[in-house]
Amino acid sequence: QVQLVESGGGLVQAGGSLRLSCAASGRTFSSYVYGWFRQPPGKERGLVATLRAGRDPTYAASVRGRFTISRDNAKNAVYLEMNSLKPEDTAVYYCYVKADSMEFWGQGTRVTVSS
Repeated sequence: QVQLVESGGGLVQAGGSLRLSCAASGRTFSSYVYGWFRQPPGKERGLVATLRAGRDPTYAASVRGRFTISRDNAKNAVYLEMNSLKPEDTAVYYCYVKADSMEFWGQGTRVTVSS
């Protein structure tokens, strides 16, 4: 099993920045895909960004150029740097790991962007 704990959410004004962190712990696997998803109020959860070893990160079109996903192997953590935030970025953000064929989710951290 992999345990994921997000942090860094909060309230920010439009145009501001936040950095989300996801601390991972538990057993190790041979391959990983890391990702961030978000669920806006009243909407379904959707993909924000993914990161896989040896490949370029992928981003949803709505965040490309503003958000950056990264990983610190030494800290076993995944980050989402969010810049130029917009009210439509308001959502609960979830950390995601696919380890071999198993999927794990964090509990979510709320981001609210005021206009």
